[in-house]
Amino acid sequence: MTTITITKTSDDRYKIIECSGHAGFAEYGEDIVCAAVSVLSINLINSLDQFTEDKISIEQDEDLGLIRLRFDDDPSHDADLFVKSFELGVDSIFRQYGKKFLNIKFRRE
Repeated sequence: MTTITITKTSDDRYKIIECSGHAGFAEYGEDIVCAAVSVLSINLINSLDQFTEDKISIEQDEDLGLIRLRFDDDPSHDADLFVKSFELGVDSIFRQYGKKFLNIKFRRE
């Protein structure tokens, strides 16, 4: 199962976006749930890098299926919009494939 954890600060600002685990929908290399979450995650990182001035830290471990994005400061308006778009995308995947393959959690830091 892939777990997506979205962490916000106490004043409702995005702080950390973490995707971990493998969905287990299909064999490695054919898992469309994993592929969809990976595309959304990588696109989020690339969009933040290309279209904002926000400073982010990235941690990844392919064996664990881990991508963790951390904002160094409060996200800009544009960064906030990109993360909301990511959230919309993963929620759509969750609605289609259910909680057997994808879990979305929200936390406060």
